[in-house]
Amino acid sequence: MKPLKPSMREKKRYLLVCGRVKDIEKAILEGIGVIGASKTGLNWIKSGSDKAIISVNREAVDSVRACFAIWSEKLWVERVSGTLKGLRGK
Repeated sequence: MKPLKPSMREKKRYLLVCGRVKDIEKAILEGIGVIGASKTGLNWIKSGSDKAIISVNREAVDSVRACFAIWSEKLWVERVSGTLKGLRGK
């Protein structure tokens, strides 16, 4: 199978999320629903007790941030980056 062209790939953004890490998926599902959550392409990169690194599609970053803003528990995005190295660097 041939690899995809760079123009056909999914463009990802990496988010450093702080707060209750267990509620990230629930917040997204409640905020934009099941179909919207599938369009985000959520992947877990690394998670700790109060911080997590997730990756989402570039077009869905604003939707994910809005979901965290309307969630009843405290969840917020500390940083957004296009690369993991840039996210961890500062």
